[in-house]
Amino acid sequence: MVRSGSRRPTALLAALAALVLLAAGCGGQNAPDRHIKIGYIAWDEDVAVTYLVKHLLEERGYRVDLTELKIEQVYAGLAKGNPDLFLDAWLPSTHAEYWNRYGSQLEDLGTWYEQGTLHIAVPNYLTGIDSIADLKGKAGMFGGEITGIDEGAGLSRATEEAITAYGLRDEYRLKNSSTTTMLAELQKATDARRPIAVTLWHPHWAYARYPIKDLRDPRGAMGGAEQLHAVGRAGFGQDHPEVARMLEDFQLTDRQITSLENEINNARRDREQQAAQKWAEAHPEVAETFGGE
Repeated sequence: MVRSGSRRPTALLAALAALVLLAAGCGGQNAPDRHIKIGYIAWDEDVAVTYLVKHLLEERGYRVDLTELKIEQVYAGLAKGNPDLFLDAWLPSTHAEYWNRYGSQLEDLGTWYEQGTLHIAVPNYLTGIDSIADLKGKAGMFGGEITGIDEGAGLSRATEEAITAYGLRDEYRLKNSSTTTMLAELQKATDARRPIAVTLWHPHWAYARYPIKDLRDPRGAMGGAEQLHAVGRAGFGQDHPEVARMLEDFQLTDRQITSLENEINNARRDREQQAAQKWAEAHPEVAETFGGE
């Protein structure tokens, strides 16, 4: 038989444990959430800026998880509250389809790049082909194909519109693939100095690496300059006011984003974070536009 007095220490310990748990619970309710989930797409500038922002946030004590998604998954996910953040919304045109569908459920957190543009590009050793209109009658040179990226991309939609606008529909088809496949085809063609037409965009490191040129677009079928926005789920700014302020001030120049892309693209597939950190350490001025040190 257990004596009643022997239960008193046990009861006291249980009460103390309950108070500790209650205090922890109250502290958790008042403490700011430092966990952020970022969705990104396989566009090189988005990979680059996402890993850079991850590094800058982690330097400030945040825990950041990244998930690669298709573009439609990013917007649909943001509208449902997961992920929290996307850093490569092309507005007003390229992502207009998704913004029109989901924009009312999202938060625009500001523009970090002002001159995003879409193009059809060819090697610069091809003479006499300087405009999209110059592709007419030369389909045999390109195998009747323009090598593109994923089908759901706004760049693919713009290219289809350009094919129609320039009367190329009977000669060319857009060969959708992926960014990785398109760049591999571009490298093989330029290494062999063969003709190729690809879909590309600024900013992109390919312009520094390959002998290519954008085809002029006098009819404006590919659209004008666009802004690259950071976009959050509904309530992001209220839940993460410090991050929202940082993103509002965050800016990258054309030279900065191109060199960042180069740094990350030259790294191994699993070393993007280390490459972003190396680049950030060599460009301390960028941290100053991200809320300072």
